[in-house]
Amino acid sequence: MLNELRIQLQHQLAQSLKQAFPEQSLPSVEIETPADKKHGEFSSNIALKSAKLFKKSPLDIAAEFQIIFQNVIGQADLKEKISKIEIKKPGFINFYLTHQAFYGVLEQVFEKRDDYGRIELKEKKKWQIEFVSANPTGPLSVAHARQAAVGDALANILNFIGYEVHKEYYINDGGNQIRILGESIRCRSRQILGENVPFLEDGYQGEYIKEMAQEFLNKENIQEVAQLPVVEDFMAYGRDTLLDVIKKELDDFGVHFDFWARESQIATPEKIEEALNFLKDKGYIEARDGAVWFLSTKFGDDKDRVVKKSDGAYTYLMPDIVYHKHKLDRGFDKLIDILGPDHHGYINRITAAVQALGWEKDALEVAIVQLATIYRNGTKVSMSTRGGQYVTLREVMDEVGVDVSRFFFLMRHMAAHLDFDLDLAKKESSENPVYYIQYAHARVHSMNTKAQEAGIKAKESNFGVLKESEEIALINKIGEFSSSLNKCHYELDPYSLVTYLQELAACFHKFYDVCRVVDADKDLSAERLGLVNAAKVVLANGLRLLGVSVPEKM
Repeated sequence: MLNELRIQLQHQLAQSLKQAFPEQSLPSVEIETPADKKHGEFSSNIALKSAKLFKKSPLDIAAEFQIIFQNVIGQADLKEKISKIEIKKPGFINFYLTHQAFYGVLEQVFEKRDDYGRIELKEKKKWQIEFVSANPTGPLSVAHARQAAVGDALANILNFIGYEVHKEYYINDGGNQIRILGESIRCRSRQILGENVPFLEDGYQGEYIKEMAQEFLNKENIQEVAQLPVVEDFMAYGRDTLLDVIKKELDDFGVHFDFWARESQIATPEKIEEALNFLKDKGYIEARDGAVWFLSTKFGDDKDRVVKKSDGAYTYLMPDIVYHKHKLDRGFDKLIDILGPDHHGYINRITAAVQALGWEKDALEVAIVQLATIYRNGTKVSMSTRGGQYVTLREVMDEVGVDVSRFFFLMRHMAAHLDFDLDLAKKESSENPVYYIQYAHARVHSMNTKAQEAGIKAKESNFGVLKESEEIALINKIGEFSSSLNKCHYELDPYSLVTYLQELAACFHKFYDVCRVVDADKDLSAERLGLVNAAKVVLANGLRLLGVSVPEKM
């Protein structure tokens, strides 16, 4: 792959400079991929970074380095892969690949196939990603849907490149919101039975609460208010019913968790006191103003945090500390919490807690997924969780399908607000990005059918006649697959894979418009068919990582 070649080139150039200037403390050599291919396939700014050290102009330094690099390439096994080195103002050193190097990309695709893009890590790290974790107080909203798409795709990518990733959902079944849920269902039950009572001010007002109340009355054969059980029974019924709804929605969305963690089973009173005493022994707990405080400022938080109020009740932070201890105790090398935008203030305090518990700061990474706004007919759709007027994941899936839903929820960096256009999502045209990508995959399938009828068999090795700019551009983009996954890994965000697949599909369609695949020239046709088949492999690998299907017909 081109990423492997880039790493090899970077290593050998760094070694050559170290040998040429043993007394100098040179900056690190970095090899980047230029956005404009007229500047080559790889580029380095090492001359620019070295200007102050050598007290020369970057262009003069680049000229010296160029000679050293040319000697290295001539002596190493890079000779057949690097065609030339050029210097461009203000001091960039650009590297151009041979056609043979590009042909090697295609051969590697066919050698690896479904595994193309995987990275062999020296040590397989065990990571855990917790995401969605919506309280079981209602159906999943589009905000939760976006978190589900992001978390699942990121887990797929990290697993694919060599990590052992475990996906986890944390069920907050011990908080006050479950009580409000139970009270809401009980209140609606009283109203259905004819009692004239006002609804709760802070209750859940969605239509689903009325439906659940009626279902409960039918199930228990309750005919009058006096037969209604205590609120705890409604709490348990509401929690379990809505948890089943959430699990079914996620299952239909293609998101499956390895572990469903329950707050009630993990953050028990005994475990809370145990963690509290541990932190107290370490000197991170202090009694103040009648409350108990966690001294999170010792780890960079902007203020200390109350973990036990003056009335003896624990704040939500204390069970969360216990939960993160529970996760770390299970042997994970890294935790990733994917949370909604209302959790920005949470990051410092939970990161402080992880350190206070004895782990390094980077043992936990908290990623924030911004909200998504749904548009229909050019108009913003109103969303309000308590008011019950919000778009659910189920509604979006039913309207545009799972493939489009998942892809559209990934079409911006997770840290950026997302506008989801339902009308665009339903279009079957090149305007719709997921359709555009899937259509490229399906188009290759039809090409193979046509080639088979013409007696042409695709080449998978010994390429030698692909030289058109559109052919090379497509191979180049195929070779960038691993780099896009690396970027997802570095940013902990699947967005780079989304943009990569869009670019790959664009390269493919441009190639298709210019280059005839099934042609009278059988040798050329065989190689071009091999090229599009390689593109098909990568499109399929990428779409599967995003949780999107790979149709052969459209």
